[in-house]
Amino acid sequence: MPEKRPPKNMLFIMSDEHNADFMGCAGHSQVQTPTLDRLAARGTLFDSAYTNCPICVPARASFATGRYVHDCGYWDNADPYDGKVQGWGHRLQAQGHKVISIGKLHYRSTDDANGFDEEIIPLNVVDGIGDLIGLIRDDTPERKAVRNMAADVGRGESTYTGYDRDIAAEAARWLQEHGRTQDKPWCLFVSFVCPHFPLIAPEEFYDLYDESTVEMPQLYDMAERPDHPYYQAFKTVMAYDKYFDEATVRRAIVAYMGMISFLDANIAQVLSALDAADLTDETRVIYTSDHGEALGKRGFWGKSTMFEESARIPLIMAGPDIAQGQRVATPVTLVDSHPTILACVGAKPDAADSELPGRSLFDIADKEHDDRVAFSEYHAAGSSTANYMIRKGRYKLVAFVGMPSQLFDLEADPDETTDLAGDPTHAETVALLEAELRLICDPEAVDRQARADQQTTIEKHGGREAILSRGDFGYSPAPGQTASFSS
Repeated sequence: MPEKRPPKNMLFIMSDEHNADFMGCAGHSQVQTPTLDRLAARGTLFDSAYTNCPICVPARASFATGRYVHDCGYWDNADPYDGKVQGWGHRLQAQGHKVISIGKLHYRSTDDANGFDEEIIPLNVVDGIGDLIGLIRDDTPERKAVRNMAADVGRGESTYTGYDRDIAAEAARWLQEHGRTQDKPWCLFVSFVCPHFPLIAPEEFYDLYDESTVEMPQLYDMAERPDHPYYQAFKTVMAYDKYFDEATVRRAIVAYMGMISFLDANIAQVLSALDAADLTDETRVIYTSDHGEALGKRGFWGKSTMFEESARIPLIMAGPDIAQGQRVATPVTLVDSHPTILACVGAKPDAADSELPGRSLFDIADKEHDDRVAFSEYHAAGSSTANYMIRKGRYKLVAFVGMPSQLFDLEADPDETTDLAGDPTHAETVALLEAELRLICDPEAVDRQARADQQTTIEKHGGREAILSRGDFGYSPAPGQTASFSS
C-alpha cells in the first residue's frame, strides 16, 4: 500500500444479484439509491467490475480465496466453500486482525474454518449440500422452481426482507459495541440478500415506482433474443420467461427497483452507525455484489450468463485517501478484493498467495491500466458446456467449449447486440483474446475437470434420478426457514 494510505478498518458490504446499471450514480433514470450515490460521490466508482462466476456459490468462493473458480475448485451451487482453500480472512486472522461476518455467506457450514472469528446470523447452502440439480448438465430437464420467480412478484414482505433488516441491525450493533474496541484495524463483512429474488419489495419501496411507466426490458422481443446454440439450450432449462406476461414483467421490474431502494436504506443504517461510532474517518468502505441480474433483458431472468447485465457488478470504494467522485474504467473482478482488504488494514501478503491474480483496487484506482484483463467462467446450472469471459479494453470475448465464440465491442455496442466473432476484420482481436484466455487456463481441460468433479458428487448423492426426485428449491432460505422443494 502506498505510504499515503495508512492502515484503516475495512467495512465490506456485499449484496446479492445487483445489476450494476441499477443505481442513480450509474446513470439509471428511475431507481432511487441516495446512499450509494453519496458513497460514490465521496469515493470511486469502478465502471467495469465483474464477477468471477455469475452464480452465487462459486462467485463467493472466488471472493473468499482470491482465486479463480478453476483454481479453487468450487464449481457450482452444490460445491460450497468449506475453508480448505485459505483466503483473505485467514490471512487477517493470522496477523491478529478481527474478522467478522454478518449475513449471507452461502458457504458449507459455520463448523468450517471459513476465515472469520465470528459468523453472525449466517445463511449457508441448504443442508450443507446446496443445489444438486445444477450438477446435471447433460439432457437437463426444465428447472421446476423457475415458475416461482413469476409467481412470487410484487409488493409485500418476504423472509429475505426480514433477514436483511436483521443484518442491518446486527451490523449497526457490532459497530456501536465493538468498532472502537479492537487493537488493530478490523474487517467487517456485511452481506445482504436483496435484491435476490423472490422479487417482493416492502410496500414503501415498491410504491416509489409506477408499473404503468416502467420500461419493458431491452431486447425482449423474440426477434431480438440471442440465437447462439448455448443460449438456446440454456433457456430450455432456466425457462423463467415462459411464466411471465407483460403485467408480471412490469411488476417484477418495479419490485426489483424497490428491493434495491430497500437495500440502499439498509446500507444507510449501517453507514449511519459507522458515523455515530465516530469510525467514518478510520474506515474504508467497499460496496459490491456477487453477480448481476438479467431482469428480463433478452428474455433471461436471474444470472448465469456472460452478458453485461449478469456478469458485471457494482463496485464503489470510499473512505480516507480514496479519490472522491472518480470513475475508473479499468476492468476489475471480485478476486481483486483479496489484496485490497489486506492492504486496507495493513496486513502483509502471504508467500503462498504470490501467484494470485488479483491486484489492489487502491493501485488500480491510482492509474488506468489499459492492458488489464477481467476473467469470469461458468460451469454451473443450465450450462451445456463451459463458458469463459475475457474483457480487455473495449472488447469482450465469450468463449464456449465446443461452440462458436462471441465478440462484442462494448464501446460501440454496450448492449451486446452485434456478435463480431465471425467478422474477418475482427479475427485478430478474437485470436488475441483467445490467447489471453489460454494464458489463464486450458478451457477444455477445465471443462473436463469440472464435469468429472460434478459427476463424483452426483454419484455420492445417489445418481441422477435420486437428485431429480429430491426436487428443486429455487433459492436458499433465510436462517430459521426451511427450503421449499418443487419436483
